[in-house]
Amino acid sequence: MPHDGQDIANAQATILPDLLTLTKAALAPVDKVMEAARAAVRAQVTDGDRVSGKLIEMHQTAAHGLAWLSTYAQALTQMQGWAERLTEQGKFGEVEQLILQISFGEYLSQIAGGIPMSQGEIVRLRDVGVSGDEVHALYTDEVTALIGSANTPAARARLVTLMQEQAGNVTVGATGLDEELEMIRDQFRRFAVDRVEPNAHEWHLKDELIPMEIIEEMAELGVFGLTIPEEYGGFGLSKASMCVVSEELSRGYIGVGSLGTRSEIAAELILCGGTEEQKQHWLPKIASAEILPTAVFTEPNTGSDLGSLRTRAVKVGDDYEVTGNKTWITHAARTHVMTLLARTDPATSDYKGLSMFLAEKTPGTDENPFPTEGMTGGEIEVLGYRGMKEYELGFDKFKVKGENLLGGVEGQGFKQLMQTFESARIQTAARAIGVAQSALDVSMQYAQDRKQFGKALINFPRVIDKLAMMAVEIMVARQLTYFSAWEKDHDQRCDLEAGMAKLLGARIAWACADNGLQIHGGNGFALEYTISRILCDARILNIFEGAAEIQAQVIARRVLG
Repeated sequence: MPHDGQDIANAQATILPDLLTLTKAALAPVDKVMEAARAAVRAQVTDGDRVSGKLIEMHQTAAHGLAWLSTYAQALTQMQGWAERLTEQGKFGEVEQLILQISFGEYLSQIAGGIPMSQGEIVRLRDVGVSGDEVHALYTDEVTALIGSANTPAARARLVTLMQEQAGNVTVGATGLDEELEMIRDQFRRFAVDRVEPNAHEWHLKDELIPMEIIEEMAELGVFGLTIPEEYGGFGLSKASMCVVSEELSRGYIGVGSLGTRSEIAAELILCGGTEEQKQHWLPKIASAEILPTAVFTEPNTGSDLGSLRTRAVKVGDDYEVTGNKTWITHAARTHVMTLLARTDPATSDYKGLSMFLAEKTPGTDENPFPTEGMTGGEIEVLGYRGMKEYELGFDKFKVKGENLLGGVEGQGFKQLMQTFESARIQTAARAIGVAQSALDVSMQYAQDRKQFGKALINFPRVIDKLAMMAVEIMVARQLTYFSAWEKDHDQRCDLEAGMAKLLGARIAWACADNGLQIHGGNGFALEYTISRILCDARILNIFEGAAEIQAQVIARRVLG
């Protein structure tokens, strides 16, 4: 245990009186300073009566700072909602109270003093145009009390003490989800512990594809048809269930958690933009994993600027021939169909001339990864996220059936892709939570087992602080992600909240992995230790499905809109 009996008794008194009243009262001044920031940034980036993309780029730090401030405000709002729901259910225990208290204390302190957009970029209220008087107005009695007394060494120590007593639990603190979703969590946690975790590090070190037997077992568990409607061969479950499954599979290994992403993207594309015939044909096969899909969007010179891609699809008779190059294509070799974005209107140079295809291919082998005529590919060696491999692809008059033009109408590709981003970013945020949780799992165990200077690492205050903040921020990311999934399940627009969940979740995953490796010390830098893989895997989360900078840009545009 980290402290003697008297210290623990004292630590039990660290929860602030009237905590929920304090935290609820803190939301209004946060919203007020956020509105001041929005007004200040809008004044900088408005040309006439319209928000200007050029001016947002010119004032990018301020705009992105607004995005982060908005994300923090939404995160605290969702933490308050979580605490109130648990209180109504009689589940708001000491662990949950400490998590709420520490999260408010820390995030309010960061709002007041500087929010880390990355390790070396701290955005402060003055950077987003908030005046001294408006900053002063943030410091209400409740905010001041939380900043001064909520996130204390005693509170963090008590939380870690309770975490040790709950060793083996799936999560630290009640998630607030219903019993059915927690049953799903238990099922996939058992699968990850039994089938994924014992093998994941070897797959990583050998840079091997996740074995097909694992994919087949995942198909039997319903991973690939989880949110596909029952009428098309799926289970018709909620996006919240997708979050839970993605979280627990990624906790075992991000590669396994990400296998479902390709199916999620393909299914969402077909559901939102496909013809009824396409839905009937493709969705049951995706749900059963009879076919494995991959997403083929990015090009060598476009990156996040998908509107400028150059791969051409030329109509020849009733069909199409595709010519061009793609890169960073995940799981490309052994899949059966590509959701392929290409330009069908050569007269355009922006998103308006793009179309989406369901391009069939033959799965490859180790010896011949791309056997389909008109298609070549080469592997991109990467430091993490290895279980599906990354590829560069080349197309030279690659044939696509005309009937596989998504929706049957040209020029809809970019719009169709945009419709998938809500679900994809929610799922990516859930993957980030899983990676962060895996970092906490292995770091907690190591801190308990490793002895230095005559005692376990978990007895040292700065190790305690790292573990406590991991647990707290994981819950913050979790609640923001679950809220965006709830919105999606209730047919509410959630691109803003999904983007926030992805933005914050990715940063938290990296922080947890980095701090976890620090707890391991020199051993963490050794390839044999799991935390070395978790660090490599965590790094990609800030890049794919919208790099952090792009994500902040999108959030800022929506907040200013």
